[in-house]
Amino acid sequence: MRLMISGGGTGGHIYPALALIEALKAHDPQAEVLYVGTHRGLESRIVPERGIAFKTIKIQGFKRSLSLQNFKTVWLFLKSVGTARKYIKAFKPDVVVGTGGYVSGAVVFAASQMHIPTVIHEQNSVVGVTNKFLSHFVDKIGISFESARDQFPAKKVVMTGNPRAQQVVNIKKTAALKALGLEDDQPTVLIFGGSRGAARINQATVEAIPELNRRDYQTLFVTGQVHYDKIMDGLGKTALAPNVKIKPYIKNMPAILPEIDTILGRAGATSIAEITALGIPSILVPSPYVTNDHQTKNAQSLVDEGAADLIKEADLTGQSLVKAVDGLMLDATGRQKMAANAKRLGMPDAADRLLNVLKAAMQAH
Repeated sequence: MRLMISGGGTGGHIYPALALIEALKAHDPQAEVLYVGTHRGLESRIVPERGIAFKTIKIQGFKRSLSLQNFKTVWLFLKSVGTARKYIKAFKPDVVVGTGGYVSGAVVFAASQMHIPTVIHEQNSVVGVTNKFLSHFVDKIGISFESARDQFPAKKVVMTGNPRAQQVVNIKKTAALKALGLEDDQPTVLIFGGSRGAARINQATVEAIPELNRRDYQTLFVTGQVHYDKIMDGLGKTALAPNVKIKPYIKNMPAILPEIDTILGRAGATSIAEITALGIPSILVPSPYVTNDHQTKNAQSLVDEGAADLIKEADLTGQSLVKAVDGLMLDATGRQKMAANAKRLGMPDAADRLLNVLKAAMQAH
């Protein structure tokens, strides 16, 4: 198979694409892949590091208010469609896949106009602008949440789950906590606001540290690189007990997840995929700063199934954080029940499911 794939801007669009590529290579080592992204997005660093052929186009998103920049956006979109057509003619893909972000809009739209089989994948419960636009042109649509189904043309939709789940589901314990200065045989909560950290989560955790110091369970608090120095300075004379460790960043976060008993963090699509694939109890604090409040809807889909707890960011304090964490970490039976519910929602074959959607789109042509 010759696969052209496009997704950019955030890890939530990039990592599912990489998971799909990995699954394709596992099934067909001779498969050829070309990834099309932007020169400024995370993909420009992450994708070439994986040894995947990478091309770029220049594009930007629409402003939500009236703006002269939107005229430039239209011009860049039309220009980027032309660039994408050149890449398609040169690469001759069997199928073109978009995993979200403005860059995938130009690439997948160009392919659809050239009568190449096309597929998009939506990671969130609320459909993004790009995928909503592309849904009218593509052959098939993969979704990760049932709540996204009725936002698309029904006959095109297939529930696949998030391909990221298949990447993490078989990760084994590797004594990763020991390497971070914690015990590998003690219940551990991970508090993590994403790769760049989350100010409100960080603030509440700092307030909670005097209480967390006194608990029998362990706390691993990952602040995000840009917040670390300020947080450590802010702790002042507050000493950390041996059961509490603060780190700025963990390069290979999935490697520690099998040793984590509870996660407190955001409700992005990648996090949800990992949590459900591994069956980890979670306390989700959705970001209120994302489009259409989709993280709250992501989180609610787990809460409704008894697979997570939810705290609104506005309600998050040191006191409410400790109460929520104690509620799970001091209740082994409750954690086990939530873990089972989370795992039931996981889709460990999500990448293979999406591969089957690609094949169906090709056969339809």
